[in-house]
Amino acid sequence: MTTATATRLMTAAEFAMMPEDDMRHELVNGELIELSPPPTPPHGRTQAKISGVLERFTEPRGLGEVFVNTGFLISRNPDTVRAPDAAFVAADRLPDGDLPRAYFPFAPDIAVEVVSPSETGPEAHERALMWLEAGSALVWMLFPDSRSATVYRPGGGAVSLGEDGVLDAAPVLDGFSVKVSEFFDMFG
Repeated sequence: MTTATATRLMTAAEFAMMPEDDMRHELVNGELIELSPPPTPPHGRTQAKISGVLERFTEPRGLGEVFVNTGFLISRNPDTVRAPDAAFVAADRLPDGDLPRAYFPFAPDIAVEVVSPSETGPEAHERALMWLEAGSALVWMLFPDSRSATVYRPGGGAVSLGEDGVLDAAPVLDGFSVKVSEFFDMFG
């Protein structure tokens, strides 16, 4: 006779209290998921470029805040906490005063993922759809190896752009646009 063992699911509050280690983790449907080791230099540089470009547009206009590798609690019972490489949260969705000590209890307005060489196209697509389902209004998937991007909007499918393509952030950030290559160029 075989007996099944129940796996104890973790809550977002327990996840927030975990001690730091050398690996990155996310919480998916209550289960701790170990992610890849720390990002490689091209990945990290792309993250920095994304946050810089978004901040140069949003900060002077008081539109909201840009975050890097920040957890968002996007579903409950069981809890899911995911962290996009970069994210934008509109000012009207930010709490008054201090930021939450744990995780934002919603998806970012814009979620940006830098796709690692080890990640497959279907995995990247699934991750983008997860952000849309959780409530993000815009998802950018950036591919450093091919210097390209794929843009996802709710109900709008996916649009692929080469390095000469232009990303816009409508309807979240009207008037924002950037050439895809800007995220991948050195010293640019």
